[in-house]
Parts: sequence; structure tokens; C-alpha cells
Amino acid sequence: MKRVGVIGTFVWDVIYGRDQRTVPIEEWGGITYALAGLDAALSDDWEIVPLLKVGADLADRARTFVHGLRHIAPDAALVEVPYPNNRVELRYHDAERRSEYLSGGVPGWTWLGLKPLLESARLDALYVNFLSGWELDLETAQLLRAHFSGPIYCDLHMLVMAVQPDGLRVPRPLPDVAAWCACFDVLQVNEEEMAMMAPDPMMLAATAMAAGVSCLCVTLGSQGTVYVAAPGFHALADIPRRGAVATSPRGGFGGLGALRTARLPAAAVRLTGDGDPTGCGDVWGATHFSRLLSGDNLEDAMASASRAAARNVEHRGASGLASYLRGELHTS
Repeated sequence: MKRVGVIGTFVWDVIYGRDQRTVPIEEWGGITYALAGLDAALSDDWEIVPLLKVGADLADRARTFVHGLRHIAPDAALVEVPYPNNRVELRYHDAERRSEYLSGGVPGWTWLGLKPLLESARLDALYVNFLSGWELDLETAQLLRAHFSGPIYCDLHMLVMAVQPDGLRVPRPLPDVAAWCACFDVLQVNEEEMAMMAPDPMMLAATAMAAGVSCLCVTLGSQGTVYVAAPGFHALADIPRRGAVATSPRGGFGGLGALRTARLPAAAVRLTGDGDPTGCGDVWGATHFSRLLSGDNLEDAMASASRAAARNVEHRGASGLASYLRGELHTS
């Protein structure tokens, strides 16, 4: 079995305004959407290895969720920490705009804590999703990139968000953009996140490609996804595997030639009533990486990701989501 590691954060969501009811909805959020996406889309020769911390107050619930996944590795274990788990209050203003208030505080990884876990995990690939924004600092991300030889997929997500004293998350410009980009092979951002990294899309693409990113994906909600790919990159097999410690972007990948870019449309949502957009970007990225790991080319993987994100809109929450994405459950 090949093994994909997952770095992110468990979040307990309290959601207002998603339904017509005035009562808030409480359920899993954060990394659970990505885990469900991976579980549904990975081929059967892959298993999921969580490199995840969880607060003591929700540790048992998190273990129950993880061990309900079909592709979870037999030796999977969460790292329980003596802190309240992250909780987020989501208030939807419309289908694509919301405000978020964060409480709790599971700490991020230091290299001292992550390195032995990484070595024992025996990973072939790594999926990183910044759901707190502090899962890794830049130095730890750089050390991770230097010591891990497989492909790394990153959804930058909350790395470009700051937390105000009342817990409200607000956008913030990301310093050291090129240094962050150099840590990852495939990079995912949405439109708002992109604006915190560069004045315009082409400048971000140029920065990312120069830093060694093989593919930059910008998700645009109902408008689909735009990607920019490095010369010669069509699938993960086009990235030469690194040695024990990498000293150059992409392990020497990157021939001369033009960048490729295109916009792929979003898949249609079949739901006639109100849907649930929570976690769509996470499902999109997890599905995209899963299909790349399974050998799909870039555009086929993105098409699968778009269909999965559309199905996610039709399902409420992360519980049972993997089964729904596989087509094993149906809406009433």
C-alpha cells in the first residue's frame, strides 16, 4: 500500500444562516471534509495516514470519525493535546460569502515534533491544508520540504487569515510568498486568498512557478477553476523524485517552454433547494490530489474534483460525506 499523509486541523463548526431554520447547526468541519474527499477518491492501493493533533475535549469524537474512513491506515493514530479543540462559528451571508469566528487553540507543529512522526509514517505523498493558519510556520514547512522526497499538495486556505481579539478571521497579506511557494509541488488558493499573495493572478503564477511549484490552482466557486502549470507538467509522474535532502525546486524538474493555463468550468449542482457550500474547497483539493496520486492527468483530476465539490453541496456536513461522494448514499 502507498501512503498519503494529512496535515491540517480538526474543527467543530457551529453554522448560522445555512438553512432557513434559526437554530444553528453543529457538526464536524475543518480537515474532516478533506479526509472525506480523500477517502472517496483514492484508489484502493492508497491509504490515509493522519499527522493530526486534536484537543482533548473532542479527541474521542475525532477518533471515531477517522476510523470510520475506508482508506484509513491500520496504524493511524491522532495526537491528543491538552488544549480545547478549535471551534469555528460560521455565519453565512450568501452561498459563497461567510464570516468566521475562531475559539480554541490546538498548537501547530514544530519540526522537533513533526520530524519523528514523519519518519515513522513511511509516506509516499503529503496533503497539507492550513485550516487554523498555524499548522506549520515557514521554517517548519521549509524543513518538511527539504526532508520529504514525495509530492506535497497544499491548500493555503487560512494561512492568509489573521484572528482578531474577538475571534473574527480577517484577510491579511502573506509575507514571504515565494518562500512559502517553494515548499509545495501543487498549490491551491481561492480568489480572495490569491489577492493576499500578489497584486494580480499572473504575478502570483510567475512567483509560484519561479519558486518551483508545478501547478497553481485558483478555485472560483461557481465560476470553476483556473490553473497554471509549469512547462512539461501534466501529471505527478512528471515531477522527478527528490533525494534524501532536496536542494533545488522540484528536484531538478522544470524544462524550458511556455506555461500552460486554462479555466475549467464548475460541475452542475443537481440540488433544487438550498445546498451546503461548507467544505467545497477542501473536497475539491482532496479529490484533485487523490486522482493525481492515482495516475490521472491534471485536467482529468480537476474534472473529478469539480464533480466532487458539486456533490458536496448536495450533502449536509462531513459525517457520511465520503459515502455520499462515492454514490453510496442519496439525498431524499
